[in-house]
Amino acid sequence: MSDNRLRTLGNRPVGPGQPVYITGEIGINHNGDLDKALALVDAAAEAGCDAVKFQKRTPEICTPRDQWDIERDTPWGRMTYIDYRHRVEFGEEEYRTIDAHCEERGIAWFASPWDTEAVAFLEKFDVPAHKVASASLTDDELLRALRATGRTVILSTGMSTPRQIRHAVEVLGSDNIVMCHATSTYPAVPEELNLRVIDSLHREYPNVPIGYSGHETGLQTTLAAVALGATFVERHITLDRALWGSDQAASVEPQGLVRLVRDIRTIEAALGDGVKKVYDSELGPMKKLRRVAAAV
Repeated sequence: MSDNRLRTLGNRPVGPGQPVYITGEIGINHNGDLDKALALVDAAAEAGCDAVKFQKRTPEICTPRDQWDIERDTPWGRMTYIDYRHRVEFGEEEYRTIDAHCEERGIAWFASPWDTEAVAFLEKFDVPAHKVASASLTDDELLRALRATGRTVILSTGMSTPRQIRHAVEVLGSDNIVMCHATSTYPAVPEELNLRVIDSLHREYPNVPIGYSGHETGLQTTLAAVALGATFVERHITLDRALWGSDQAASVEPQGLVRLVRDIRTIEAALGDGVKKVYDSELGPMKKLRRVAAAV
């Protein structure tokens, strides 16, 4: 019998009873450098992640017109904001290279499209899913375009009210989504992570797999999210948190990513099935330590 709480990301089922699907969010932490992007793919593959994720924007659509000509300091000198947005954006040639490299490393990749043109761009590739960034949750046009692809859609819920989340689910449909609890602060402080929302989302959307997209520093709270039932986990990753960029400080470096994946796998093994039993390994200690034999 099929479980309507399961979704498919490529060749991997995601949901209750399945291994946690772990995604390293590269985003734009590559700073427009393809070699850095490939090195981050390598780090995620070596750590044992299931996928890496990027962000895809059409700069002229996603950047408000009144900000195009505002100048800012960047690692490449002073430039207008629209030029900066183009500087950190990959085109089809770069994504073809990323696609081939991910296939070689045995790791999936997908992205958060920020506009409908970006959806069309990503549809040139056989990505296992599309991601709705928290900032895009209220963009009905984008949600409809994503639903029309027929692919699994991962919905992040940071900076969103319960009413806004319900509306997004109505637009996307609940049959093909994975929902992620998130707090959209970079980095987020523990007092605002509110991990018990994972359980609240489980109750409100019982047929939707619930995951966690974390923007905090440290690993403990992401591990707690897994213990609370997150079936999908996403953390920003970086080669060095001191690199230039707004997401770097809330990202996990390669050594930390290895520990995170290792500890998630340990936790999911330790959670078990919830059925109390006496293990064979306990029989020896029982014989040695229990003074009064059980009646039954």
